[in-house]
Amino acid sequence: MNKITIIGIAGGTGSGKTTVVKKIVEALPPHYVAVVPLDSYYNDTTHLTDEERKAINFDHPDAFDWKLLIKQVNELRQGHDIEQPTYSYILSNRLPETIHVEPKPVIVIEGIMTLCNKKLRDMMDLKIFVDTDPDERLIRNIQRDTIDRGRTVSMVVDRYLKVLKPMHEQFIEPTKRYADIIIPQGGENVKGIGILCKYIEGLMPEEKNV
Repeated sequence: MNKITIIGIAGGTGSGKTTVVKKIVEALPPHYVAVVPLDSYYNDTTHLTDEERKAINFDHPDAFDWKLLIKQVNELRQGHDIEQPTYSYILSNRLPETIHVEPKPVIVIEGIMTLCNKKLRDMMDLKIFVDTDPDERLIRNIQRDTIDRGRTVSMVVDRYLKVLKPMHEQFIEPTKRYADIIIPQGGENVKGIGILCKYIEGLMPEEKNV
């Protein structure tokens, strides 16, 4: 396989990272991109009690298994398959199942703190920060968590004010300075995403005619 391009996409919760990733995947040839979500790499908490698990701050860099993520991204970069862990928000723990991921010309690492870890950043060919207004992100969090995670609006707002907002300001917002490209208005920035996709297409080796 030719050189593998590694792209990191960071940004606050509800900023539109998933939409940006989707557009990149759509812009490139089929089966050209492997997406590695940071959310799959929360620490294994099998040894903890339910109470201890519930006390974990999942919006802190220490909640992630950076060692495993870096190891597996390296393996993909060297052309090897990986068994990506899976994580349950309901159980606050890893599941026994893994996802088989094969190396592709483009590897996208996506998650709130993707640009936090220097070792991981140094592996990236392109670093992107998806930047969206805090009120917009809060609304998206309310919509997502009340529908997908069974939380009430007051639970989501309470968690946002006590955990998400301070963690965002302390750990996520400062990583914006490492980004090569910042996309304001997240997934709604059609022009910005379009320019980004064109740039990524330009990184790809020319397909040789057979």
